[in-house]
Amino acid sequence: MKLYLDDERETPNGWIRVYWPNEAIEILKTGKVNEISLDHDLGDDDRGTGYDVILWIEEAVVTEGFIPPKIKVHSANPSARHKMELGIQSIETKSRSNHK
Repeated sequence: MKLYLDDERETPNGWIRVYWPNEAIEILKTGKVNEISLDHDLGDDDRGTGYDVILWIEEAVVTEGFIPPKIKVHSANPSARHKMELGIQSIETKSRSNHK
C-alpha cells in the first residue's frame, strides 16, 4: 500500500490518505506499507509533523528490526524537508546495517 500524509494537497491516485502522524504510524505498524510520502507542516504542530513519522521509523528500524518502506518527502518547507531527508538517509543506513 502507498500511504500519503498531508493536510491540504490532493491525494494522488492509488494512495491512502492520512492527516496525522499517529494515523500514519498505526498503518506503518501493519507492515503493509511499501511506500510513504510525507508532508511536514500539517496545520497543528501539537498533533505532530511528518518528521515525527521519520523519527518513529528510525527508532523502529533500530529497536524492532522494522523494514522501512520507500520514503519520500513532498513538503514545501525547505528546512523541514532537509531535516526529513537527513532522517531518511539515517534510516537507510541503519536498515542496511541491520539486514546484512
